[in-house]
Amino acid sequence: MLEEIEGTINGHRDGHGFVVRDDGEPDIYLPPNEMRAVLHKDRVKARVVRLDRKGRPEGRVVEIMERAAQPIIGRLLQESGVWLVAPEDKRYGQDILIPKSATGQAKAGQVVVVELVEPPALFGQPVGRIKEVLGEVDDPGMEIEIAVRKYSVPHEFSEACIAQARGLPDKVREQDSRHRVDLTDVPLVTIDGEDARDFDDAVYCEPSTQGRGRSAQQGWRLLVAIADVSHYVETGSPIDVDAYERATSVYFPRRVIPMLPEKLSNGLCSLNPDVDRLCMVCDMFVSSEGEVTAYQFYPAVMHSHARFTYTEVAAILANTRGPEAAKRKDRIQDLLNLHDVYRALLAARAKRGAVDFETTETQIICDESGRIEKIVPRTRNDAHRLIEEAMLAANVCSADFIGHSKHAGLFRVHEGPTPEKNELLRNYLKVTGVGLTISEDPSPAEFQAIAIATKERPDAQQIHSMLLRSMQQAIYTPHNSGHFGLAFEAYTHFTSPIRRYPDLLVHRVIKAILNKTRYHLPVLPTPGEAHAKLSKRIEKSEAAKMKISGEKPKKVSAELMAWQAAGLHCSANERRADEASRDVEAWLKCKYMREHLGEEFGGVVTSATSFGLFVTLDAMYVEGLIHITELGGEYFRFDEARQELRGERTGIRYAIGTRVRVQVSRVDLDGRRIDFRLVREGEELINRALRDKGLAPEEAGESTGAPRKASLKRETRNKKASDASKRALPSPIQALKASVKAAAKKVTDKARGKGRKTRR
Repeated sequence: MLEEIEGTINGHRDGHGFVVRDDGEPDIYLPPNEMRAVLHKDRVKARVVRLDRKGRPEGRVVEIMERAAQPIIGRLLQESGVWLVAPEDKRYGQDILIPKSATGQAKAGQVVVVELVEPPALFGQPVGRIKEVLGEVDDPGMEIEIAVRKYSVPHEFSEACIAQARGLPDKVREQDSRHRVDLTDVPLVTIDGEDARDFDDAVYCEPSTQGRGRSAQQGWRLLVAIADVSHYVETGSPIDVDAYERATSVYFPRRVIPMLPEKLSNGLCSLNPDVDRLCMVCDMFVSSEGEVTAYQFYPAVMHSHARFTYTEVAAILANTRGPEAAKRKDRIQDLLNLHDVYRALLAARAKRGAVDFETTETQIICDESGRIEKIVPRTRNDAHRLIEEAMLAANVCSADFIGHSKHAGLFRVHEGPTPEKNELLRNYLKVTGVGLTISEDPSPAEFQAIAIATKERPDAQQIHSMLLRSMQQAIYTPHNSGHFGLAFEAYTHFTSPIRRYPDLLVHRVIKAILNKTRYHLPVLPTPGEAHAKLSKRIEKSEAAKMKISGEKPKKVSAELMAWQAAGLHCSANERRADEASRDVEAWLKCKYMREHLGEEFGGVVTSATSFGLFVTLDAMYVEGLIHITELGGEYFRFDEARQELRGERTGIRYAIGTRVRVQVSRVDLDGRRIDFRLVREGEELINRALRDKGLAPEEAGESTGAPRKASLKRETRNKKASDASKRALPSPIQALKASVKAAAKKVTDKARGKGRKTRR
């Protein structure tokens, strides 16, 4: 009897699908006929029946274990008197039939939320009813309304949560300040972006000395004050339940779905200027070498003395006599002290070998109607880095504090590359002639050394991209195994409790340790399928470590299991938030690029795959795909070691970092996909490749020849096709391609003739 394998359906826009196996083994391919009775995200049992022509395990569904509970979002259409909803997420593969009596108030063309009443069958479409009308597809913010439902992002607070928030005070009361250190006279300030609305961290620095006499050490006293959300959000309260369900705030262009009600996130907990606020403080001594040699945590009450922006602080640091500095005379020295401690912390970062790649982040600027006006790069200045280093220092102290107390908590863990990714990276570094490599068990310093050594190379972007891709995603877990990228032995998140639930848990643990008690997690909701895949990945990683070390699995206590579940939940919801944000950005970019169809742009290859090249446009920071069929008629092979596509006939190579010129050829709004067509500069690359092969560009031009085949029948068919294309050439570029193919074939035939004479 064939093995029955459990997994989750992952549909594909082209009609086929896959069973994502629970055991982490390779996915099982399902052809379109097998997808007729199932929908995306259904839980099934399947059997592998054969290997398909691509070598993938192909299966059939033998049992549907559980239907996906989430609603489906799509547009209501009427075709020949029949009402149906075309799902916005094309992975569902089938339209949903809607009986006339189940359309409610919805009108044709509107975006709606559908609840299934009858699942699909082999010979019948799924049937549903309209549950909610979202509006017209072009309504401002519709892309966000779709995304929050598509990814099941909680976007409405419960009535109990709203009622509790309404009952909170508007300001810090006298009883709230008891048993706290009074820091209201310390000139703590916030430094954030221009569009920030919630301020959860404030900083202050002054020169200081640790010790006395000859052993005295010069350095700085650095205070990082973080909003004390845990004072107002009690464990298990309605606000806490909603915050845990969300686990993080979700950021979209022009809109934020907060983790906490606005009264807390923008009011009572936000460290707004000129008002008293409760905070948790990490009070550190930083030596002149940038090492934190002493720290303490305590609850305090503070009074923010200024609300700075990054731009403003950078301007003051660059010119202490400029117009920005003139408005903030009282705070100039404090900012200079912060800059001094930042430089010391930065030197310590370099010394420990933390990985530091300069990547380009972008920001979407929208108009009032939600349409993209422009996409601009986010520039990072010394003010950004200053705050980042101060927050890193506080996070390291909180991890150290929890670790030494032996109290359970959540660490932010980032592990090095897996053995598979490690091997791929080593091969890549070898074939590209970098001259440096990584060991079997690499350190962050090895990565940083490669990044520094290659930063002046023309393919630096390509190399740095590969270094980044080899690393794993960071997760929240009670098992501390360090932070690879930052080169910390222990690291956690303490500095953003307004927008991240793990930070709130860390605050509660620190308070419990200070009070010599123990914090117990509430009875949390059972983790859903959102983190099932993540859980499998962690189990697989742990099993691999056990195999290498030869250790036996340790028995995990009920308390640690609860913390592990909380960490998985927070990690999975962090990914959910990222996916929803990316989906909205992709939709906006597609809508933006529809206005530029047919236009040409310069760009750079940012990823090479077996099916084509992803290119990011220079001026617009938008990514699209050049499908492999758009690269010309010749056969291209994907070289995994070099991460490039190489033409068999011409030898032309397209790798990460290759500059190209493209035309916007197609925009699929529903599929969030932009297609490019290669133009001019592709011809120049081909000419160069032909010259390398000894073919003159004027003779061969741009080769589009097919891969060589021994079969005479295939050659004859190719020749006929070539002759036919010559007779019906609609454009000069196609004429050039045809002549190239003929010239290249002539050279090939000549070479084959020589080969036959030799064999005789």
